[in-house]
Amino acid sequence: MQQQQQKKEKVIAYVDGFNLYFGMRDASLDHCRWLNIKKLVESLLQPNQILVEVKYFTSRVSNSPDKQKRQSTYIDAIQSTDTKIFYGNYQDSKEECKRCGNIWRTAKEKMTDVNIATSIIVDAFHGSYDMAMLISGDSDLTPPIKAVHELFKDKRVFIAFPPKRHNNSMALVAKGSMTIGRKKLVDAQFDETVISKTGYKLKIPQEWK
Repeated sequence: MQQQQQKKEKVIAYVDGFNLYFGMRDASLDHCRWLNIKKLVESLLQPNQILVEVKYFTSRVSNSPDKQKRQSTYIDAIQSTDTKIFYGNYQDSKEECKRCGNIWRTAKEKMTDVNIATSIIVDAFHGSYDMAMLISGDSDLTPPIKAVHELFKDKRVFIAFPPKRHNNSMALVAKGSMTIGRKKLVDAQFDETVISKTGYKLKIPQEWK
């Protein structure tokens, strides 16, 4: 039994939180936001694979106290499944309407793609996985996918595209890809109440029901 387990393909999942979130929103799947990331990843594994770790990459929202509260609740829920969280950041920038000249401030997420790329390559170097499962449709991640396959011949990167986020350039360099379907997301929802690692009850935000 132990020998069979050793032969299984080791998998680490790298989840681009905002790419997944906005993919679900674009696909009218707002009711799936209370998503158990680890359960979703486990549902995507093949019988010959074993999940080593799930890494979730995001940034703290800063433009709304209500959004901050919902995000904190959700991150606590994800951490209850031993998923590791990695933070980028938001940077304020100015947008200008070319027609009317109006200027407004927006917050853009930074560093998530760099954090994912670094983690995938470092983990490959340390032999932490046989297959990296990347949940993202961000084309900026195409170069690190190619780098893994060029530098580590015994490793592969498989892409599970979020809804509405399929990317041809990524699919061409990946060693296997799919698009996550609605049923996978529906079936991987948390219960309405989740117990945090510190023992608190976490409830699904009312706006996400």
